[in-house]
Amino acid sequence: MTISLLYGKGTLDIVPPEGCLPTIIRKEALPLLSDPAGSVEEAFDHPVSMPPLSELARGARSACILICDITRPVPNGLFLGPLIRRLLNAGIPADGITVLVATGLHRPNEGDELSELVGDPWVLETVKVINHDARDDAAHALLGHTSRGTVVRLDRRLMDADLKIATGLVEPHFMAGWSGGRKVIAPGIAHAETITTFHNAEFMSHPRAANCVLDGNPLHEEQLAIVGMLGGALALNTVIDEDRRLAFVNFGEIVSSHLQAVDFVRQYAKVPVRRRFKTVVTSAAGYPLDKTYYQTVKGMVGPLDILEPGGDLIIASACSEGMGSAHYVEAQRRLIALGSHGFLADISRKNHADIDEWQTQMQLRTTKVGDVHLYTDGLLDGNADLTGVKRIDSIERTLAECIARHGDANVAFVPEGPYVVPFHSPS
Repeated sequence: MTISLLYGKGTLDIVPPEGCLPTIIRKEALPLLSDPAGSVEEAFDHPVSMPPLSELARGARSACILICDITRPVPNGLFLGPLIRRLLNAGIPADGITVLVATGLHRPNEGDELSELVGDPWVLETVKVINHDARDDAAHALLGHTSRGTVVRLDRRLMDADLKIATGLVEPHFMAGWSGGRKVIAPGIAHAETITTFHNAEFMSHPRAANCVLDGNPLHEEQLAIVGMLGGALALNTVIDEDRRLAFVNFGEIVSSHLQAVDFVRQYAKVPVRRRFKTVVTSAAGYPLDKTYYQTVKGMVGPLDILEPGGDLIIASACSEGMGSAHYVEAQRRLIALGSHGFLADISRKNHADIDEWQTQMQLRTTKVGDVHLYTDGLLDGNADLTGVKRIDSIERTLAECIARHGDANVAFVPEGPYVVPFHSPS
């Protein structure tokens, strides 16, 4: 038997050792849309809780369209062109339309990478496509404070637009419950001060800040509050299958349309599993998510509910761009220097998180349960020792060692990584 894990732009084929009893955990096959382009047009004609897009755009003089950065495989090339053409046909001038890459605190996407991200040369030739910069004070405006005290500053290009449209992919998210919708606004185009407030240790340590959880999730609640302070927005939401094919698309009022997309994907992405495992093998979902070790942490957290305490989690991630940002590297240096308890004590004293240290905090959710083993042919930047996990050069050999150590041949495989969330359900 060969089990293929998503890895880089392809797959990594694993042959379990003799005697291994594999349980492969993946989504049921999503019902794919037979006419993706037609489904996009249908979504614009019949939005959720709103009039058709042609009516919404009538009389508007400007529009700001948010798109996710390169870390999400959103099918932008499928819908950006049709969306912009509708706005132009409604009378919005081309110079009044901005596509804003919602980078949050990630690096900008430029050159060939930007072309890949947008997926449509006509879009790049017709309207402005700009990266958000969370550290540019002048590019943000102050809206006020949430009830929890978060200072809310958002990119002026969205705030000043007559039509505010967020686009994205709805999938499990290990902090915010589900990606897409309101998350594309905050942290997507929020100021660094806003992002580092509701990513501080208090928010991150909340038990409801977890995969597939919205009710009681403090990040989700802050995001909804920020959307309310903005005065609302529109959203285009997509769901794709393991092969990046379109299974769902809708358009409409940002909160209700996002929840509709969540209701669709939840029935596939959450997979009940009757037992826990002493050995779990997973991936970081392949390209583009597994370009950095920073994003790899999502794959570590995804199957946590089915990992037996004291067990082993093996994860494959290409890490073709290395660790991630310099800020994240510094957070990992502090983890190695202080140890897990010292690191957590250090971050718990701060109202504002240091940039990207929340990912280090999330990694500790897994390493406090079991041992993590990383397979990668990346991390050639000299920082591999900063992962805080065990580096391995053979998944098959490590599997055999884990099976022998635990005396248990039952192994869970999650080939799609964090896009599938297995949860323990004995009955």
